[in-house]
Order: sequence, then structure tokens, then C-alpha cells
Amino acid sequence: MARVTFDHATHVYPDSDRAAVDELDLDIEDGEFVVLVGPSGCGKSTSLRMLAGLEEVDAGAIRIGDRDVSHVAPKDRHIAMVFQNYALYPHMTVAENMGFALKIARVSKDERDRRVEEAAKMLDLEPFLGRKPKALSGGQRQRVAMGRAIVRQPQVFCMDEPLSNLDAKLRVATRTQIAALQRRLGITTVYVTHDQVEAMTMGDRVVVLKDGVLQQVDRPLALYDRPANAFVAGFIGSPAMNLFDAPVTATGIAIDGYEVPVARDALGRLGSTELVTVGIRPESFRVIGAGEHGVPVRVDVVEELGADAYLHGELALSAERAVPVVARVDPRRAPAKGSRVSLAVDPERVHLFVPKTGERLVA
Repeated sequence: MARVTFDHATHVYPDSDRAAVDELDLDIEDGEFVVLVGPSGCGKSTSLRMLAGLEEVDAGAIRIGDRDVSHVAPKDRHIAMVFQNYALYPHMTVAENMGFALKIARVSKDERDRRVEEAAKMLDLEPFLGRKPKALSGGQRQRVAMGRAIVRQPQVFCMDEPLSNLDAKLRVATRTQIAALQRRLGITTVYVTHDQVEAMTMGDRVVVLKDGVLQQVDRPLALYDRPANAFVAGFIGSPAMNLFDAPVTATGIAIDGYEVPVARDALGRLGSTELVTVGIRPESFRVIGAGEHGVPVRVDVVEELGADAYLHGELALSAERAVPVVARVDPRRAPAKGSRVSLAVDPERVHLFVPKTGERLVA
């Protein structure tokens, strides 16, 4: 086990006019489970491949423990990689796949067998050790890939979207198993996913990337409650945060005639602009009665999910401009499609961002 440090680590692909990973500064503690998340092309997989030695570090450095591994061969970095496509040898049994890297490293057969049996027991793979990969389900193959990484006893696990080939139900079960296994082993883990739900449920901390640049790194709940900018606010959370520009008034912000009180000092950094970017989580809305003053919304669709229901509608910010809005509603009193409802919002749960830069206004 070891600490991992990205020290202004940069990678530029040939013939590209911008860095795929741009001066990434990140400290990952010994035994920590850190998830890199972001949209396609944000640099998360490239960052992981730089750590694994599969991509060059063009500037800056990467350290594992106190050792600079920026230009060390992958096999000498004491890491184990788990890929999304499993990368199992089809002609080998489960046991042979799990022990193959140890065989190449000339570990004795007795030691190989011991490590494979320990990992198989940990992953509930003992009944399948004699089978070939084609006789396994997707979830079982992924556990074999995990077992192959475990037997190497690495300092760092690198996992590149390992659940993306599994169906939705199996993904939920397997992500729980991976998180529990990592806690048990205590091995520093860097995990890449495009799925922010995976990121929020698995990581000790979550790293959000955009266009190769680190946007924010924090505990999952802190990211959700205090996003550093509008991009993080919109990316973290499912359904996504409602984001739109609204006019500033003398006492707060106006949303289609409904005023949300906001302290003027919170808006002080806006300068002369008349607009502020407003962020409201779906659960921060509440449906109010006809006699109360709220935001009028036309209901287009209601998603009924059992314990929750989500209203999808349209909010008119002006006579010429409307924006889509999502609000969580009581599933047993969900409004009808095509109806109009009024929504109120708690001022304490409104997020404000600078329209031009996306920077958070309230610290």
C-alpha cells in the first residue's frame, strides 16, 4: 500500500493542440478509494493510464509512495490494472488466469496456488476455478479480473470502468462488492467511471474533471452540497441540478415573478451584471397550494419510481424564454401530465454561480 501523488502531471496526445490532462495536482492517501469522474474526453482514463505507465507523463511527475514513477516501466510500478473488458485468456481456466501474472514473475507454484485460493475464497470464485471464461457470466468474469489483480498484492489498484459491461442490476451488486473488498484489503485504489452514481456511492473522495482540468475533489456529500462551480453542480446528482440564469432584484432573484430572497452580500461579486446563474436540486422544490405564491410550471411528464416521483416540466423565465425543470414530488399525490402547478423553493438550498465563469458565489 502507498500514497499516490499527481504533481502537475500533464499529458498531450500527438497532433493535439491541448493537453488531455492539464497539470493535474492530486494527493491520494494510503488505503484511500478515489474515483475519477467526468464526461467523455475529460481526461479521467488518461490520468489513470499515466499512473499505470500506459501513457507518458509529458510534464510534472507521478509518485507512488516516495518513488517517482513517471518514467518507470508499468511492470515495475507495483500496480494492478482492472479493465472494463476483463482481458481474460479464453484458453485458460479461472485459476490459470488469476495466477498467470505470478507465473510470469516466476513465483513458486505452491505460493501461486495459495494466493489464487485466498483470492477465490474472498470473491466467491472457488466453485469456478476449473472453468474457462466462456462458461462464466459477466459478473463472474469481472470477479476473475479482480482476483487476478488481488493475487499480485499491488501497492495500488487501477480500475478503468470495470462495471460498464454489466447490466444495471449486476452493476449495483458488483459496485457494492468492490467497495467492500477495497475496505477489507486496504489497498489504495484509483477508480475511473463516467457514472456519477457509481462515483458517489463508492469513493472516499471523488475527483471531477472537465477538459483535462481538475474542477473539484471532495467527499461525495460535500460535492453534492457545495459544488465549486456550475459544471460540478450540474454533473453531480441524479436527476441533475436545475441550472438557469435569472435576474437579480433589490432583495434577491426573480423567477417568473416569484422572488427568492438572497442576501445582497452574496451577490456582491457579480459586479454590474443583471443576471445570476441559479442552481436548484429537484428535491429542493415543493408543490404548493393554489392560494400560495410560487413558480408556475407546466407539467410535461411525471416519472413514477415507487418511493419517488419526478415532475418534468417547463418554467417560463419570461414571455420569450422557458427552461426545462425537474422537481421531486410525492408519488402518491403526483400532478397529472399537462396540468400546471406552483413550486416553492427553500432559499437556504439555492446555489448561485457567476454566469460567465460558473464560479460559486457563496463560499
